[in-house]
Amino acid sequence: MTPTVAAEIDNLRNELNRHNYLYYVEAKPEISDLEFDRMLKRLHELEVQHPEYDTPDSPTHKVGGEPIDEFVTVEHRLPMMSIDNIYKDEELTEFDRKLCKLLETEAIEYTVEYKIDGVALSLIYENGMLVQGVTRGDGRRGDDITHNTRTIGGVPLALRGKGFPPVLEIRGEAYISNTDFAHLRAEQAARGEQEFANSRNTTAGALKLLDPRLSAARRVRFFAHGAGYSEGTNYTTHMDFLAAVREFGIPTTPEVRWAPDMKTAREIAQEMMDQLHALDFEVDGLVFKANRFEQREQAGATSKSPRWLIAFKWEKYEGVTKVEAIHVQVGKTGTLTPVAHLQPVSIAGTTVSRASLHNRDEMERLGIKIGDTVVVEKAGKIIPHVVRVEEHLRDGSEKEFVFPESCPECQSPVAQDPDGVYIRCTNLNCPARLREWIRFYASRLAMDIEGLGIKLVEQLVDAGLIRSLPDIYRLADRREELLALERMGEKSLENLLAGIEASKSRPLWQLLTGLNIRHVGRRMSQVLTDRFGTMEKISHQSAEDLAAVDEVGPIIANSIFEFFHSPFGTQLVDDLKSLGLSMGKPVEETVTATTSTSGPLAGKTVVVTGKMVRFKREEIETLIHQLGGRPASIVSKQTDFVIAGEKAGSKLEKAQSLGIPVMTEDNFLRDYQTPRL
Repeated sequence: MTPTVAAEIDNLRNELNRHNYLYYVEAKPEISDLEFDRMLKRLHELEVQHPEYDTPDSPTHKVGGEPIDEFVTVEHRLPMMSIDNIYKDEELTEFDRKLCKLLETEAIEYTVEYKIDGVALSLIYENGMLVQGVTRGDGRRGDDITHNTRTIGGVPLALRGKGFPPVLEIRGEAYISNTDFAHLRAEQAARGEQEFANSRNTTAGALKLLDPRLSAARRVRFFAHGAGYSEGTNYTTHMDFLAAVREFGIPTTPEVRWAPDMKTAREIAQEMMDQLHALDFEVDGLVFKANRFEQREQAGATSKSPRWLIAFKWEKYEGVTKVEAIHVQVGKTGTLTPVAHLQPVSIAGTTVSRASLHNRDEMERLGIKIGDTVVVEKAGKIIPHVVRVEEHLRDGSEKEFVFPESCPECQSPVAQDPDGVYIRCTNLNCPARLREWIRFYASRLAMDIEGLGIKLVEQLVDAGLIRSLPDIYRLADRREELLALERMGEKSLENLLAGIEASKSRPLWQLLTGLNIRHVGRRMSQVLTDRFGTMEKISHQSAEDLAAVDEVGPIIANSIFEFFHSPFGTQLVDDLKSLGLSMGKPVEETVTATTSTSGPLAGKTVVVTGKMVRFKREEIETLIHQLGGRPASIVSKQTDFVIAGEKAGSKLEKAQSLGIPVMTEDNFLRDYQTPRL
């Protein structure tokens, strides 16, 4: 083989492995499926021409080898135990109470992750090479399905990088994505075959096929979520283990979150449940796990399940219906939200006729069209969402939906958020945007104006009586026009005007909430009010000073700064002030309601820089706050120490130049983690 051919084979393998990693682990593909297939085909041709250079870990071997005669049953070195399930909030509280008592601690670090509704699978690597794939079976013995495991998307035949353990057993879930399942059913319908019933059974069937080429056609994927028997590992936490697995090139369950205690874990769980619509795989619950391996070992297990984890599950209810239309709504921040109008369908005792499609990217992922038959899911208290399109039921009458390039209300241009998915109307005076803003401003979430309800807001905006937010406070001068409105009598008018007048004396935090500043809700408004006291004081802060406030951070700080330094924001605040609204009261500089006065970090200012392994940025800043400290975004002489992660840059350099102590996140947890957290 010539050096040129050798180099091409080596380059193709490296590139294909890299693209597999980007696609399955990073979810950031750089090339199309067609381009990938062309590269794979070229590599296969070269390996056929030069079989002496074929290797067992070549990407070409993921398309399937020769069929096997029968399955061999093998014994798990460590049992694959089941997980106890709970369905109520109080049961989660009781689980935490019992585990804390067992471990003799007041609080436990948890991880929260999605419970994939797939098929349990164990992957065994020796010296970095995949040597075996085994089903769960009865928990003690399972079937050797290595021939099919090699075809699973996201399962590398050889681990990436270096430094992997001599023996590493990775446990996780095999599944078929909702998108791939819809395509499979459409392909079956086109061939006149009976369509698969559900993705989980289809996955299970794919893993038990004797012919790996047939298994590969089912498009099974894999998410890692735990460790089995291993040699030469020294991971201390679950988050450490997952980070290492991703570095080895194996995809892990997405969006695993860390929490210092159960209270925080439950808040995180709600956030994760709110994002179910964005997932392209079936989920039937959330799993709460003790993060630290030493605590897991101490907690032990019952005869059937570990004591250190629990699955919080919910009943899933589905309905099948048709998309009659797709309309775009304009929200209070100008966000364009597509909404599917459905043929009414009964799901879990309620009639569902609408479902948000959230954003353009979500629509493209679903591949949804007007006239499509769709599966709509309602799980627990979660708002109904579209799971997938039943592509096999299309008859050609479906119509593509074109996302508008201008606002459907005012025809102004729309623009996508930088580095974001949301598309917004650029007109700050858009009538639809104004209607939603006034509704929110008058609601109990903000200024709580009695008498200014949704229907009346629509009338006032449509009649031109309110063209901007301050116009609310000019309505007292337009009595005759107000009385001419439908269902507006003298008594109703007096109640409305009294409610508007009363709102002028609302606390500053309520006014800030109502101003509709991006990223500033009720909690952030309270933080700003507690720290600065008056609107004037807030408006005069630099972005750096705002970012240094506990719980704010640079993104929110920039949003606040831009609002108060924009012509729109400046004029709005001036108008409201001239109309008699309360602009707050000064506070003492030395005492704020958001400053913690106890804990090992009491009085200390801490800056976090670089990429954290165990934490998201907001999580480690929350922990600093819980320990009594103040997270800050800039390094100064007032900084007590810096926590530096991977790729720490200028902030680390500045800390070193000022002689400010620097520690890793592991050192931070070791020195400041306390039993009460």
